[in-house]
Amino acid sequence: MSGQAFFDGRCVLVVEDEYFLADCLACDLRETGAVVVGPVGSVEDALALVEAAERLDGAVVDINLHGEMAFPVADALIARGVPLVFATGYDHASLPKAYAAIPGCQKPVDMAWVAGMLFP
Repeated sequence: MSGQAFFDGRCVLVVEDEYFLADCLACDLRETGAVVVGPVGSVEDALALVEAAERLDGAVVDINLHGEMAFPVADALIARGVPLVFATGYDHASLPKAYAAIPGCQKPVDMAWVAGMLFP
């Protein structure tokens, strides 16, 4: 990491089911100035955090969480007005049209790109 404060104290939810990837993403976010919420690895846990968190400024969401699609999480974030990006191995073109406007990137994610997508 470059040490740049891309996130400058913003609260970012991390939804990722693979422990190593979740841990790396959380560390990278912290190194660039984010306050990390989570990480969590299930739709149920993510929805609970979205509901309970007093503040969420953005979210990085894996689409497939242990075989369950994370679209309910995306819906809850959208309803709350929280910007999000999908970090996934899925081809963005294969997503349902309802999520076509949500930026997507391949893992591992580039922190500058994520910051630019979440906080233009």
